[in-house]
Amino acid sequence: MSGAGESDHRNNTTKMRSLKSFFISPRGNAALVALFAFLVYLKTLAPSVTFIDSGELAAVCCTLGIAHPTGYPLFTLLGWVFSRLPIAAEEIQRLNMMAALLCAAGIYFFYHLTHFVLTTTFSEGTGLRWKGKDMRAAGIQVASVGASLLLAFSETYWSQATSIEVYALHVLFLALVLLTFLKAVYAADPNSEAATVIREERRWYLFAFVLGLSFSNHMTTILLAPGLLYLYFASQGAGAESWRRIARLSVPFFVGLSAYLYLPLRASQSPLFNWGNPVTLERFLWHWTGKQYRVWIFSSTEAAARQFTYFVSTLPFEFAYAGIVVALIGAIAIWRGKRQLAITLVLLFVGCVLYSINYDIHDIDSYFLLAYVCIGLFAAAGLLVALRWLSERLRFAPATVAVLAVSTAPLWVHFQQADETDNYLVEDYTRNVFASLQPNALVLSFQWDYWVSASYYYQGVKGVRPDVAVVDKELLRRSWYFKQLERQHPWLIAQSRAEVEAFLRELDKFEQDRPYNPAVIQARFEEMIRSFLTNSMQTRPVYVTGEIEPEFTRGLQRVPEGLAYRLYADTLQHEMRDVEITYRAFARDGRLENGIRSICSSALKAQALYVARLGQLERGIMILEKALRFDPSDAHTVQLLSQMKVAAHQARLLQKNQ
Repeated sequence: MSGAGESDHRNNTTKMRSLKSFFISPRGNAALVALFAFLVYLKTLAPSVTFIDSGELAAVCCTLGIAHPTGYPLFTLLGWVFSRLPIAAEEIQRLNMMAALLCAAGIYFFYHLTHFVLTTTFSEGTGLRWKGKDMRAAGIQVASVGASLLLAFSETYWSQATSIEVYALHVLFLALVLLTFLKAVYAADPNSEAATVIREERRWYLFAFVLGLSFSNHMTTILLAPGLLYLYFASQGAGAESWRRIARLSVPFFVGLSAYLYLPLRASQSPLFNWGNPVTLERFLWHWTGKQYRVWIFSSTEAAARQFTYFVSTLPFEFAYAGIVVALIGAIAIWRGKRQLAITLVLLFVGCVLYSINYDIHDIDSYFLLAYVCIGLFAAAGLLVALRWLSERLRFAPATVAVLAVSTAPLWVHFQQADETDNYLVEDYTRNVFASLQPNALVLSFQWDYWVSASYYYQGVKGVRPDVAVVDKELLRRSWYFKQLERQHPWLIAQSRAEVEAFLRELDKFEQDRPYNPAVIQARFEEMIRSFLTNSMQTRPVYVTGEIEPEFTRGLQRVPEGLAYRLYADTLQHEMRDVEITYRAFARDGRLENGIRSICSSALKAQALYVARLGQLERGIMILEKALRFDPSDAHTVQLLSQMKVAAHQARLLQKNQ
């Protein structure tokens, strides 16, 4: 072999050894488990807009707008960058991929977090030996991989990775904040040399900066406060130096938090989507603190009891049952090994749960993410204990396989529920609604979760049906929304100026916390909306969706057209326009998925009843048969179909006898 060949061979051998050394190191383990999670997330990624805030957040990211409170400036800026990367055919797909990447990055840092917690808790001399051989380092790596898999494929965490949501970035920061904080706490040594003290202080500065960044994405970062404050003072003391450090840390913290300057700066430029219009200090504080959502927080003990029952009932399945068992074992192990750390995790868990159960909303699962991270950390310790127990009875290798098999249980249990690959429900429903509307139509709706949010993306980013004026009935209860409407549809506000100003005068009392009369506000609200509808009917087709209450269309006739109802100011019989409602099949059940099917079924029933009143019974029967395809179990539809068939049969007999 020539000298050059030998050199190449040695270089290749060295590279292979380096690569092998990397993959068996903690950093390599973290990279592998994160890569695996990312690939699974991509496999189950949503191909389009999904429910609730997905469409609005995508539109805001693509247009550099202002999202709903608390604004999420860091997420918006990051999303804007991703929306322009050439990594997928469409913006929404790029943003969904961003969610997958952020959640996978969260798992990377969670691995390092668990590894640090286990290394700190189970130090040398704690008896973690297998058959007389010190396998502590290898055992900690196995347990860290296992806990990372448990969290990565827990139901709620996984759901954040398949479509755009702010919680994907939030879970990344949860792991980062905890990791940087614990490293700062446990690196402190009062007897260190000056150079070491400087390095330790840098850890604190890094933690403070990351904490500020986390707050600039999601304000529920505040739920970390009870646990972190306890451990800080328990480990550092409450002396003058501890308080001086907090004062010093305020500088990097506010540097991270400064991303919030985006809100007033961008709002002053009147972006296409400008939720809250936070251009003044008052409006900025309203937006930053989520003032409009306070009515749902700590609203009643009944709501808290209901949410707590939901949390407890869903928790075992969240980690495929096995995860909860090992977490309980791990909690005891950490309590015995590192009491202060155990108390910290308990405070984080309890604080998260107590806050979240007092938030009375449907989609509460994501608010429990910090609690799930704590369970993941407890589970890491439990897996380490289980690994030791199994290794005393088996060899280390089969024990490792058994532990990792348990850790992947959530992957198999949750795969079908997490898989969004064929989920086009929101896109199809939104396009069906648009197809139901005549050119230049006005439509009043508050189906935010199903299509109003998605309409932000399709109209503002993709240019779908820009002729349609979509008005959210519930957003009309917020003064900032009128600025956005006037910019997008100036004719709407101009033709009802008197009614708008009368309502805004009353609304201002409510928003400024001055004495107000709810009955007067509601009366002005109804008058304004009726003005929007009746004035617009003179120049354009006007629609409402089925959930709009009767008082808003009093004196007007509703004629079903597709998924909406066209309004008429007369009592004449108007021929109903046929609109084909089509969607790509998605078999999964769920509150929102079934909600879309129910809305489609109800719209078709309304069409059938309307044409039946026009004497078109055969047409009504065909429509009801379509309704049953959306909701085959709807007893009311079955009954109506039976009655209509009888009526049609009788009509045919009568016609034959004549």
